[in-house]
Amino acid sequence: MSDFTNETFKTIKTNPISKFKEVKVMTFCGLMAALAIVLGKVATIKFGPYIKVGFSGLPNRIVDYLFGPIIGAILGGSLDIIKWFLSSDGNFFFGFTVTAMVASVIYSFFLYKKPVKLWRVVAAELCVKISCNVGLNTLWLNMLYGKAISSILPGRILSNSIMLPIDSAILFMMLTVMSKVVKPYFED
Repeated sequence: MSDFTNETFKTIKTNPISKFKEVKVMTFCGLMAALAIVLGKVATIKFGPYIKVGFSGLPNRIVDYLFGPIIGAILGGSLDIIKWFLSSDGNFFFGFTVTAMVASVIYSFFLYKKPVKLWRVVAAELCVKISCNVGLNTLWLNMLYGKAISSILPGRILSNSIMLPIDSAILFMMLTVMSKVVKPYFED
């Protein structure tokens, strides 16, 4: 737990937005955004109107790991809006955009400028699933559709519980590869 000291907050504060101006960073983020859009179309399964299981967030997790909370949150929020424009799923609701941005900050807190460890990935996934997926997104669905939280919460808890080990394993493997193959290219 000594990793969560003032160094964590210094790391987050020293992630200047100017890094996003680098051509290689912007290009990589564009590629990850395109991959997220494709995964959103072909790798998402819907179980009724309130439960979706998909992998379109994985490219954003790579950006969170490589570039930190500011660039990750910008990409996460932008992708939420772009994916809504490209889909025909209901009305736009800014709460889901906020959730995407908050999730990027949480993932960055656990992963940015830190070695890839299974416990970090599981902790990040658990925090996001509890606070964002089950907490905030359930609240947004309640506000949007007027459904009682008690009626949609059990299904959302179940789907997130099932996806926790799956998402953790996939993210851990992906970040392990990225730390060896891609990360050295972006280090100063």
